[in-house]
Amino acid sequence: MVDSWVNSAERIGADLHLELSGRGGRRAALIRALRDAVRGGRLPPGTRLPPYRSLAADLGIARNTVADAYAELVAEGWLTARQGSGTRVAERAEPLDVPARRSRETHPRVRGPRHDLRQGTPDASAFPRTAWSASYRRALAQAPNEVFGPGDPAGRIELREALTEYLARARGVRAEPSRIVVCSGFAHALRLLFHGRVLRGPLAVESYGLGFHRELLSAGSVRTVPLPLDEDGARVDGLGRERAVLLTPAHQFPTGGPLHPVRRSAVVDWARARGGLILEDDYDGEFRYDRKPVGALQGLDPERVVHIGSVSKSLSPALRLGWMVLPERYVGAVLEAKGEREAWASVPEQLALADFVVSGAYDRHVRRMRQRYRARRDRLVAALAAHAPHVEVTGIAAGLHAVLRLPPGTERSAVKAAVWRGVALDGLSEFRHPEAVGDAPDGLVVGYATPPEHAYGAAVEALCGVLPPG
Repeated sequence: MVDSWVNSAERIGADLHLELSGRGGRRAALIRALRDAVRGGRLPPGTRLPPYRSLAADLGIARNTVADAYAELVAEGWLTARQGSGTRVAERAEPLDVPARRSRETHPRVRGPRHDLRQGTPDASAFPRTAWSASYRRALAQAPNEVFGPGDPAGRIELREALTEYLARARGVRAEPSRIVVCSGFAHALRLLFHGRVLRGPLAVESYGLGFHRELLSAGSVRTVPLPLDEDGARVDGLGRERAVLLTPAHQFPTGGPLHPVRRSAVVDWARARGGLILEDDYDGEFRYDRKPVGALQGLDPERVVHIGSVSKSLSPALRLGWMVLPERYVGAVLEAKGEREAWASVPEQLALADFVVSGAYDRHVRRMRQRYRARRDRLVAALAAHAPHVEVTGIAAGLHAVLRLPPGTERSAVKAAVWRGVALDGLSEFRHPEAVGDAPDGLVVGYATPPEHAYGAAVEALCGVLPPG
């Protein structure tokens, strides 16, 4: 691994030929320059970049500009950020099924996995194109001229009003339009809250979660403290002097299961007693199958919980539309961090989503997909019962993924076998916080929502073929 520092303006500007010029301002220029340097090999994998404060001083730009650029490149996979190791150029692995000998084409096509069972995405082929197009046309036809000018950083009032009604009805959220800020998704919400210095660490998190979120927080100099998990969810009795806690209370990610009612009350009591804040990631709350709906934690105390949601699971991550329902005292600070104009979420798409919700099309789509995903889950469970009865399936009462519990010591070999068979999935250990203590069970995280309908049966068959014997 290369362990070189890239921390002088002379080297940045001359040796690496990074010029902060072009459209989009300093942040966009820095992202473009660093991305080109990595792509061109001038910053090889493993190169350690300077702290954002040092690079900001060298380049004569704001610290937040560099921090946001680093976070964006971490999100895209160009860089990695880990506490104690700094920010480095990512080790970029070869995609699955890339032929050993490349053709002489100028732009060779790289095939992806034959069977995609990765978690985190809905069935892209099921996007409601006709209904969405109708909402988009109505929204544009009825839009006032101001829509095509600079956008309100809080988001369009039409969408905030639609979300107020929908979230109250479907998720038990207590809100009003003035306390909703539209963003481009959960990651953007974290950037606004922590990179924008609205909140500061340390931040308690569940011991299993998305590494991408931890890297994003680390890039903003936020220390995360893992909370143990058990069958009732996060052990919130382990909270101490942290200023905030990030939870997935409706459906713990990725292990599954809701936060127990006693612990829901306990974490709210902790926030009240300590002056703390709860960040609620409600990433797939609409999808439940064998249990009653679990309402949002925010309903217990709107002044101590930030409720964060998006359409990335219910509609598509391509839309880049999300929201924060904020305690009143944080609204001004979040809007200040976001800026004077809407720079993230497309205003016409905000209006289209508002129409989609108000017209009832959103509810109809969610009900249809809930039935489809439940049927897929049932097919997966039945196939595993027939071909791998020794594998326990958990976390399937809700959501878009399942956890397959494997015999001890078999996760790594199962993931390796999946790669050889062209099956894309995730090992459970990949989601474990590096500082978590206690047992680390072996398992696979299988996204049963990802494949298109016609490919699902073959994907499940291939999955059964890579599981370890009982």
